[in-house]
Amino acid sequence: MSSVNAPEHASRMKSEDRRELILEAATAVFGEFGYVGATTDQVARAAGVSQPYVVRMFGSKEKLFLEVLDRAHDRLLSTFRAVLAAPEPDVSISTQLGRAYVDLLADRGLLLSLMQAFVLGSDPAIGARARRGFLAMYEMLRDEAKFEPVEISQFLAGGMLINTLVGMRMSDEFESNPLATELLTTALPEKLDCLLDIGRAPSSVAP
Repeated sequence: MSSVNAPEHASRMKSEDRRELILEAATAVFGEFGYVGATTDQVARAAGVSQPYVVRMFGSKEKLFLEVLDRAHDRLLSTFRAVLAAPEPDVSISTQLGRAYVDLLADRGLLLSLMQAFVLGSDPAIGARARRGFLAMYEMLRDEAKFEPVEISQFLAGGMLINTLVGMRMSDEFESNPLATELLTTALPEKLDCLLDIGRAPSSVAP
């Protein structure tokens, strides 16, 4: 049986770097095409490795998606903890965390991959992992950010609205539909330019 090797540029990387390369590509692919629509072949092409290499490293599309999901949750938690470790004076923690969350829009696939997990709650593996990550976020906001439960609900609701606007590409309607203009301006007053720039950017993932 022949062995499966990564391309030359990946084979020179450390194992953890190769894994991160594929997870970064998978995040973009799952975010763009959804869990059902994405394939390990698309992930491999986005990462510049072979499809058998992806399967060899992660085992299956489901296991790869679960690692993408864990990576997204870890990224959110580490981003928020960085804010809590060095807060700005005279600015509410809620506002600072909200800004940090919107900054993650630059990694469009990260937030959209989370959305994919949220609608797969009935899947035994993905649903359980999504709930675990969401509750870890709740726990961090309660115990570390010291938010009251009502504050947490409001904060998470705002994040879900942002995810939904990004997922629907509502920015496509910004200049032509006054309702979309009003909604986006109200939802993202400080980060509107960021959202519009992301909406205008072409997909970096080949079909």
